[in-house]
This record gives sequence, structure tokens and C-alpha cells, in this order.
Amino acid sequence: MERNQRTSFQGTVTSIKMNKTIAVTVSTERNDPLYNKRVGYSKKYYAHDEKNEAKVGDVVTIASCRPISKTKRFRLVSIDKHVVELVKVESAEASLEAKEGSAAEIAPAPEAPKEAPAAEKAPAKEAK
Repeated sequence: MERNQRTSFQGTVTSIKMNKTIAVTVSTERNDPLYNKRVGYSKKYYAHDEKNEAKVGDVVTIASCRPISKTKRFRLVSIDKHVVELVKVESAEASLEAKEGSAAEIAPAPEAPKEAPAAEKAPAKEAK
């Protein structure tokens, strides 16, 4: 088989816990033969990532290759879409503060105007 005729899949990286190996989940849909309804299927493939460049959540393309290990039969071809990493607010503020320098002080937020005192409660009814 020529290299360009090998099977290739596009899926999402679900695990990068192994060195130079990624787990890619490929989702497909097929018609159910009995009910004639679209049913979703997913299968997990292990792929070789030589440079350890893929991250969890990335959309990647993998292609079949010679067996690399007992379970690895695919290699990473390209990273199609990188995942956007979410940054916690505290860590973002800390990094901004570090960039400005410890001598620079952040101006305090303006205080909200104080509310007027609440109206007095109506007198309780007397028991007869």
C-alpha cells in the first residue's frame, strides 16, 4: 500500500499520559439496520506522537502505519485545531501583578454608595 492510501481518521485527543503516545477518540455515525436511525459510535486508537506536541482536547489527524507496539498502529499526522486553555482568575491576576512589578500598587475598586436605612416595620398586632 502506498502511504497516501492508508486509512486516516480525525479525532479528539483524550489522553497524553504515556511518553510519545496519545489516545485519540474517533466518533462516527452509522444508520442502524433495524430502526434506520443514526447511531453514534466512538472508538479509541493509540497513536505515536514523536515530539509530544499534542494536548488533551486537540483535534488531530492520525494515519495507519506499521505496528509500533502491541497497541499502537497509528501515527500523528497533524494537529488540526488546538484547544484553548482556560486560565483561573487568581492565577491571571497573580501573573498581571508580577508583570507590573511588586512596587506598583493596584488601585482599590470604588466603593458602592451606602443604602438608605430600611423603613421601620409595621407595629405588631396586639392579641386581645
